[in-house]
Amino acid sequence: MDEGVLMGCAVAAMDDGQPALLADAAIAVLDGRIAWTGPRAELPGPFARLPREDLGGRLVTPGLIDCHTHVVHGGQRAGEFAARLQGTSYAEIARQGGGILSTVRATRGAGEARLVELALPRVDALIREGVCTIEIKSGYGLDHETELAMLRAARAISRLRPIEVRTSFLGLHARPPEGGEYLRDVCLPALRAAHAEGLVDAVDAFCETIAFTPEEVELLFAEARALGLPVKIHAEQLSNQGGAALAARHGALSADHLEYLDAAGVAAMARAGTVAVLLPGAFYTLRETQAPPVEALRSARVPMAVATDCNPGSSPMTSLLLAMNMTCTLFGLTTEEALAGVTRHAARALGLADRGRIAPGLRADLCIWDVEDPAELAYRIGFNPLYRRIRA
Repeated sequence: MDEGVLMGCAVAAMDDGQPALLADAAIAVLDGRIAWTGPRAELPGPFARLPREDLGGRLVTPGLIDCHTHVVHGGQRAGEFAARLQGTSYAEIARQGGGILSTVRATRGAGEARLVELALPRVDALIREGVCTIEIKSGYGLDHETELAMLRAARAISRLRPIEVRTSFLGLHARPPEGGEYLRDVCLPALRAAHAEGLVDAVDAFCETIAFTPEEVELLFAEARALGLPVKIHAEQLSNQGGAALAARHGALSADHLEYLDAAGVAAMARAGTVAVLLPGAFYTLRETQAPPVEALRSARVPMAVATDCNPGSSPMTSLLLAMNMTCTLFGLTTEEALAGVTRHAARALGLADRGRIAPGLRADLCIWDVEDPAELAYRIGFNPLYRRIRA
């Protein structure tokens, strides 16, 4: 929809300047951007010439944004799922050479074309639920060529499907089986090469006892800063390593997971404006018991985004609507917070100011839903009420 007027709809604009829900509203679109939104009766005259469509009271929200995924990868890890059901922990599987390294082996053997082929069905599932923008990480290569192949595959997806892809270089995801001076000899050179090729939008790292130390993450973030790239972090998922506060000192776009986040980390994120990305799929799949400190984040006014964390090990989930339900049921978000988490705050977690809200001048990324109440998007389980997705 390049231009036209959507009429007779309820609008959840997710914008501070608009009501939480505006009934009998209209949205005017020109050149792929929102030109006006407000009560239908107040539609300005200049938009009268545009084609009109009456939506019969359907709900319109901003297009959804999945701001944390690992959809590009080879292989599957159903066997590890079965092992965890028998009592083996995620950390024990990783120490035994499984976990991320299992996916590394499969990804290295796949090749770029196959990685694209494998990722497309996962992306298609998200598109069917109204996702217009997706973040995709590397991190299952852990060698120079495969890290770049993953990022090239991610870029290819945006050419093959009607979705915008933002990429994150996750070179510090796990220690490679080869050992050696990985950070110095492989990770940093791969980042420089990927940046030179235009493959990187942000830099990510996994700061955890089974992954990388704060000191190693500092070195990676210093290189990102030298290249002019924003940073993100996987932090405080299994223990408190102070990763969120570290990332906040670097002005991080987001800190993700955060089950073991402490008060100092919350305060640091609040000062820096760093978004907390909640990933209930991993919490659920790993059967964790310590939830992120949502009330502390809420009290400190830290924006909370919600994402699928789609990956083959800890969150094999390709439903952002289910992630919304889980953040409400497992973490205690309100339905309004969950919707903000996949629109306005998810855009902020990716550093994107032109989407995530319905307001004049922003991209016309819109979802039309067959529901009466925005709460239904987080309330239903296994049901997709999307009527139509409009991208720009």
